[in-house]
Order: sequence, then C-alpha cells, then structure tokens
Amino acid sequence: MLLAHKIELKPNNKQVTYFAKACGVARKAYNWALDEWQKEYAAGSKPTEAALRRKLNSIKREQFPWMLEVTKNAPQMAIIQLGQAFKNFFAKRASYPTFRKKWIDDRFSITNDQFAVNASRIRIPNLGWVRMRESLRFMGKIISATISRVANKWYASITVETPDPLKKTANDNQVAVGVDLGLLHFATLSSGGIIEGPKPHKALLSRLRRLSRSLSRKQKGSNNRTKLKIKLACLHARIANIRRDAIHKLTTQLTQNFTHIGIENLNVKGMMQNRRLSRSIVDMGFYEFRRQLEYKANLYGSAIVTADRWFASSKICSDCGYKIDYLDLSIREWTCAQCKSHHNRDLNAAKNLEKMAVSSTASACGASSGGIIASAIISHDVLKQESNIKVNYS
Repeated sequence: MLLAHKIELKPNNKQVTYFAKACGVARKAYNWALDEWQKEYAAGSKPTEAALRRKLNSIKREQFPWMLEVTKNAPQMAIIQLGQAFKNFFAKRASYPTFRKKWIDDRFSITNDQFAVNASRIRIPNLGWVRMRESLRFMGKIISATISRVANKWYASITVETPDPLKKTANDNQVAVGVDLGLLHFATLSSGGIIEGPKPHKALLSRLRRLSRSLSRKQKGSNNRTKLKIKLACLHARIANIRRDAIHKLTTQLTQNFTHIGIENLNVKGMMQNRRLSRSIVDMGFYEFRRQLEYKANLYGSAIVTADRWFASSKICSDCGYKIDYLDLSIREWTCAQCKSHHNRDLNAAKNLEKMAVSSTASACGASSGGIIASAIISHDVLKQESNIKVNYS
C-alpha cells in the first residue's frame, strides 16, 4: 500500500531559490514536452514520454543550459508525469493535459535514489539537507518525493510503500453507523451524534472579499500587488487547511471506531448547479470527505457501503419502513403517518443508512439482516482502489 506524508519544510533563502529554479525547470520541461507531443501527433506519429525524454537530454545543453543547475529528476519526472496524464486521458479517467502555470503548478519530483530522509531532515540533490517540521510518520520503503509550494510555504510529499493493513475479522466487535451529510450540520450519525462543520470560507469571507477588492486596485507588476497576492494565497490556504483538518479528524474517528459505515452517493456536481447552495456545499467539502473515508477504510479494515443515489433515506421511516411521497428541503422534522413516530430529518436518514449498511453486509455474508454480522466486507468503491492505492496524509 502506498501512503504519502505531506510535511512542511523550513528552507533558508538559498534553498527557496533552488526550489523555485527546480519548479521552473520542471514546468518548462512539462510544457515543452506537451507542445512537442501535440506537434508530433498532428504530424501523424505516435509520441511517447520515453522518446521525449531522450530528445530533451540531447538538446538541453545547447538550448536549455540552465536546466543543469538543478537535479536531473526535475525535467525527467515532469515528462514522465505528462505520459501518465495522457494515459489517464486515453483511459477516460481525466481530461486532456494542459500547460502548467507559474505559482499554480510549482512542484518537482525526485526518485528514491536521489534523496534521503533522516529524522526531521531531507537531503535534496545539489542542495543538501533541508529541515522539516516533523519526521516521517510511516515505516517502509520510500518510493519518491514531491516538493511543492502552496502560497509562501514549501512542502515535501514523501511516498512510502507500507505493508498491507490488517483487516478486521469476524471476531472483532462489529459496529455499524450511518452518516448523513448536510449543510446545517456537516454530518449526523445514526448514534445521535451531530458534527458541526467549521465552515471556514463563511467565517473568513469578509476578510477574503476585502483582500480581493484591494488586489483589484493594485497596479499590475507592482511590488504591492505581488505582496498582496501572497497574502491572499495564504488566506485561501488557511481556509483549505481548516476544512481539511476537520475532515481528517472525523474520517479517522469513523474508520477506527466502526466496522461498517453507510453513506449516500451524493451528486455533488449536480448539487453545485444550485446557486443558492453551491457556496455552502463547497465549504463543507463533501467530495474530500468521501475520498478520505474510502482510503482510511481500506487502511483500518472497515467497510464502506454506499447507498444508491436515489435511495430515499430522509423519506423512509426508520421505525416501520413507511415512505412518504414528498418531503420539502425546508421540513426538518416530520411524523410518520403509519406508526406516529416523530423524526428528525437528518437523524432518520442516518438510521436508514445504518440499516442499509447492516442489511447489505449481512446478505452478502449469507446471514439474516436482523442477526449478528458474520464478517466484514469491503465495498466495491474500496475494492477498486485496493490493488494500488496512493493517498495524501497530512
């Protein structure tokens, strides 16, 4: 299993300059290779990343001598990443590769034979040791590292090949939970717990607007505009970090304490079409929640059971199974017409998701839906990633 630990670096001025040069070399090599790929394809040939790497090596001493000032991995790995991007495009897993831009795509990668990690330091080729904020958490074979910039901070994402995680067995305590995501509360658990989302974008929106207005008034190319751009980027990074931290804590708690987790298959892209709710949906981070939940379930041996997109979790009574015809989004509580049970909308949906998770697992194991779960299974969404999964853990 591949795990990536993203660690903040503490470089000095000389090291920051080297990082910026290496990112520029990687960006130039990537854009050059993409341009050459398009030209060769238009001419009727079939370009490959290996041929482009050989071509760059033959001309860089004459045409790009400044590439020799940094590690050779910077341009070579960039072209390899372009080849992988085209593989993903032809396999319909991603869109067509685009040219990298300065400040947005500042990163370069290093293979495991070109760097070393010692406690809270990492050795970069042609540069030396660079301090890290913390030591590497995972034990195993180091595969690669990627140095990247976010706002005015530098990070090292170190990929480690770790042993396969231990799966929970039938002897473990089988506990199921349903998780209903929402906008009023980030998550409602079937056990009755309510998780309040931090909503960092909403909390810092006034500061974000003020800095954005101030940036629009600055003259392009001025030092004041550059300083304000960095300040605005730092605020965006802070918003993302607050959201990511809350999601990490919740997903870790769920996968460590529950063996079966029932969630909904939300159409986030479709929900974003509602201009009244799109900002709140983005602020909650529904997609990031599911991404983290899936890889951590594989890490801790839990099972993720995803309900069908049209599963009416809010309309079905969790006590008797009666389904009402219509339930407006503004109605937060309702009473069942058959058993007269009074339900909170979100809690009722979470309970139905828990029942769905238990019944799906029990039927797959050959047991009755009301009995004790015999063994844990991994859902289809997790199995697709089980063979070779790479995650970012920070």
